Amino acid sequence: MTSLVPPECQCPVCREATDHPDRERHRQMNLFLSRLDEQQRRWYVALESKRIGYGGDSLLSQITGMDEKTIRRGREELDSSLEDRPAERVRLPGAGRPAVEKKTRQ
Repeated sequence: MTSLVPPECQCPVCREATDHPDRERHRQMNLFLSRLDEQQRRWYVALESKRIGYGGDSLLSQITGMDEKTIRRGREELDSSLEDRPAERVRLPGAGRPAVEKKTRQ
């Protein structure tokens, strides 16, 4: 199992040399996200964005390194109660790389 290195927070407050109370929370948030799969990361960050409100997508994009479009997509999926998302798999059927055909010599 590979260990993912959590990204460094790039929010304006964390980039300053002074210490602030949110720095540790941002570090823990990124550590937690490094252990989730892609759907779960998207949904968790979308939930945090909804909690923050206006400007949440931008701020969380800086904190987590996720694209704002991905966060918006997570919000849309949560708003639809995850109806079009499969419960037993991470990706939709047909997603990912196509199967490779094994070549045999004749």
